[in-house]
Amino acid sequence: MKTMTMDELHNLIIKTNGKIGKEDLLLDVRTPEEYSEGHIAGSQNIPHEGVADHVDSLKKYKTLYVFCKAGGRARFASQALKAAGIPDDHLVCIGTSGMMNWEESGYPMVSE
Repeated sequence: MKTMTMDELHNLIIKTNGKIGKEDLLLDVRTPEEYSEGHIAGSQNIPHEGVADHVDSLKKYKTLYVFCKAGGRARFASQALKAAGIPDDHLVCIGTSGMMNWEESGYPMVSE
């Protein structure tokens, strides 16, 4: 499983002009309440404890960029996805930083 930081994810989003790829997914595993307060445009929210229930729909993506507020839930969700059958090389775990760092850096967010 690959890893990266939120700064690296931001740089990748900038490099791809906001569209990482149609085969890729920004997977925010925070709670729906946290997600609605502010998230990365184009991301999808599935709380960390329920990611394994969505494996069939997630298998269509080439790369899943998994993140949360600070990294802990992203590590948990990435391991759960791997155990449920998502190939290791399709997972990028952002497990040492998260939306807390994204917001502190002043990167763009949208809210509902």
